Amino acid sequence: MGSDDDDADARRPGNRWVSAVRAWWRRPADIGQVGQDPDVRFSLANERTFLAWLRTSLALLAGGVAVVQVVPDFSFSGARHILGVPLILLSIAVAATSYRRWALVEKAMRERRSLPVSGLPRVLAAGVAALSLVALIFVLVAGKGPQ
Repeated sequence: MGSDDDDADARRPGNRWVSAVRAWWRRPADIGQVGQDPDVRFSLANERTFLAWLRTSLALLAGGVAVVQVVPDFSFSGARHILGVPLILLSIAVAATSYRRWALVEKAMRERRSLPVSGLPRVLAAGVAALSLVALIFVLVAGKGPQ
């Protein structure tokens, strides 16, 4: 397909979404076509950071599932879901944005630009801090339910 066909496809309502997803999830081959190869150590460090984000996502997922399925009931009905579901949602956010972050950093390094700033650490820190505060309140106030 030529670029005119691609432009016409992108104008269709359903295809705008597809174009947006493609732009979000750049293929590594697309990234490798811009700029110059960075020092391999920087690319590997970027990859390790990506893998650390994935480990964080898996830990959040495991914590969310554990809170909902394993933690004993609090006297407050629904407390486990109030704690577990946001952990799982944070897990989804981290997993869904980690590849994009890797791609943006890799592209910036290839183009010899400053690395882009991410809002994800702030969201993650605020989310975990808020959930920790809620957990503290549940532990101190709600206590355990009947045994």
